[in-house]
Amino acid sequence: MSASPVIVAATAKHTATVIFLHGLGDTGHGWASAIAAIRPAYAKVICPTAPTIKVTLNSGLKMPSWFDLKSLDASGEEDEPGIKKASESVHALINAEINAGESINCVPSERIVVGGFSQGGALALYSAFTYPGQLGGVMALSCWLPLHKQFPGSIKGNRETPIIQCHGDCDPLVPYKWGQMTASYLKQYSSKVDFKTYRGLGHSSSDEEMSDLKTFVEKVLPPQ
Repeated sequence: MSASPVIVAATAKHTATVIFLHGLGDTGHGWASAIAAIRPAYAKVICPTAPTIKVTLNSGLKMPSWFDLKSLDASGEEDEPGIKKASESVHALINAEINAGESINCVPSERIVVGGFSQGGALALYSAFTYPGQLGGVMALSCWLPLHKQFPGSIKGNRETPIIQCHGDCDPLVPYKWGQMTASYLKQYSSKVDFKTYRGLGHSSSDEEMSDLKTFVEKVLPPQ
C-alpha cells in the first residue's frame, strides 16, 4: 500500500468492516463515498490506494496499480509476483482489523467483507481465496480471477463464502465474456456465487448494481 487508506468510520458501534479496492489509475477516494452509502451504520469502510508503479499496458507509464497489467488477453502473461505481493497487503489489512488489540474496534474475520472494481475486484477475489480465515463475503465488480490456472490448488479458504459478482454486458475493457468465464470457474470451487448481469452497462457501476451490493452487504453482515 502507498498512501494511507481512506477510512470512513462506522456511525454506530463498530461490529463489521468493508474493505474495497479501486480499479487501475484510481485512488481510495474514488469509491469511499459510494461504499459508505451502501454499508450498515455499524460497518467501517477501508478504501486503500494502490502503489504507483509502471504499467506495461499503459506504455510503461506510472499510475496507481495493485500489480502490473501486461495484456488484455484472457490467456496473456500475468504479473504473478505482483499479484501475490498485493494479496499479502490485503491480508494484512484484514488481519489488522481482527487484531486491533483489546480495543472495542477489533472485528472477527467473518464480519469482514472484501470487494473491488476491475483490477481491484480481481485482487479481492484472489485475496479471498488465498486467505485462510473465514470472511463474511466478497464483492467482485467488472473483473476476473487472476492466476486462474493455479486454482483450485491455490485456495486456502473461503469456498463457502458468499460472492456477488457483477458485470455490465457492454464492458469494453474487461469483456462481459471474461465475467461469464470467471463465474463458471468460481462455481467449480465455490458454493455461493451469485453472478449478476447489468444490461447496457459499460466498465462502470450503476444505481441498480449499488442497490444489489447494499442488499448483499446487509445480508452477509447482519446486525449483532
